[in-house]
Amino acid sequence: MAMTLKMYEENRTGTVCVLREEAEVLPVENPEASNELPACEYPTCAEGAL
Repeated sequence: MAMTLKMYEENRTGTVCVLREEAEVLPVENPEASNELPACEYPTCAEGAL
């Protein structure tokens, strides 16, 4: 099943700027380990308080 993505940013005043128009993409079934987010290094996260 395909997904659609559209990349945009919004500034402090609420103005929206489209960075990339809408595109259809196929999701990856088994993402590579390099695509995973690294562990949080923020002290509160590291201590397990969250």
